Amino acid sequence: MAVSLNEPAFEHAKRLIRAGEFVADERGAWSEHQPSAADEDEFIERNGLGEYGHWYLGVDDQTNEKTKGHYKFPFGDFKQVHRCGLLAAESRAGQRKYLEIERAVAHLHGMIDALAPS
Repeated sequence: MAVSLNEPAFEHAKRLIRAGEFVADERGAWSEHQPSAADEDEFIERNGLGEYGHWYLGVDDQTNEKTKGHYKFPFGDFKQVHRCGLLAAESRAGQRKYLEIERAVAHLHGMIDALAPS
């Protein structure tokens, strides 16, 4: 699997964070906050696969780009960036040695930590 950084999604996440559209939640919350498969399908039905891809920091160039499986490393709920989603993505990217994605996630995580109220 060749997974690379999804630059449009990275830019989308930065814009959302700068606009305050983020949740500074804790690491373990992602299992509760991540969109379900039904939520994903509904989002695609309303907005298209291109917009869906803006919520995933990785793309797999060995997977059909017209499928959900083409996109890896989700970071939000289609409304806001979730710190817990970034932490989960950072951990998985590190385990798989996807350094470009790991650095991007660390940058986003740092943005949230800098902007989140203490």
